[in-house]
Amino acid sequence: MVVAIDGPAGVGKSTLAQWVSDKYGLLNLNSGAFYRAMVVKVLDDGVDANDPEAVAAAAKDAEIDLIEGRIHLNGRDIEDRLRTDHVDQWSSIISTIVPVRHVVNEHLRRVAGTTDLVAEGRDMTTIVFPDAEVKIFLDADSAVRAKRRLDQGTSDMTLEELGNSIRERDRRDRNKSFGALRVAEDAVVVDTSALTLEEVYDKVSGLIETYL
Repeated sequence: MVVAIDGPAGVGKSTLAQWVSDKYGLLNLNSGAFYRAMVVKVLDDGVDANDPEAVAAAAKDAEIDLIEGRIHLNGRDIEDRLRTDHVDQWSSIISTIVPVRHVVNEHLRRVAGTTDLVAEGRDMTTIVFPDAEVKIFLDADSAVRAKRRLDQGTSDMTLEELGNSIRERDRRDRNKSFGALRVAEDAVVVDTSALTLEEVYDKVSGLIETYL
């Protein structure tokens, strides 16, 4: 069984996916972590991140594994290096490189072939897992998302900077030549702008439990 969750940056996909994973015993597959791992590979190899061909070559040479919920790159645990502003910004940029997306999608599908899971990202419902049993598209106003990201305390940006960063990322995500952010025809859209986490969970529970 695959529960696929898509939506823009800062909408709460990771929080929802972790809750679904814990409640229903599904593997939590965060596609963004795989793109961030690619950024770490590029940085560690001294590759010019503005050179798409060089980035794609580095991506093909990356061995990414999910071990006990932590990302490993070529045998090294890099989970603690993934959640920085620098890595976050570059992951959005290199994720526009089509060959990199193909490599990451291969990793994601490989993992999905071994277990039931919940996967979240930008194109989980449309490209990576188009046959997922449950498809959810989370959305929220960009100002709400910026405030949530600020409250997480993981960013050094101001609220205004976060808002600008999120809107720019939305623009890039929606205009990718491959794997662009869009709503799958059979996805259920949940706008979380005015919802509590509990209300979001209730809506999603109803969808998942029809397949259990």
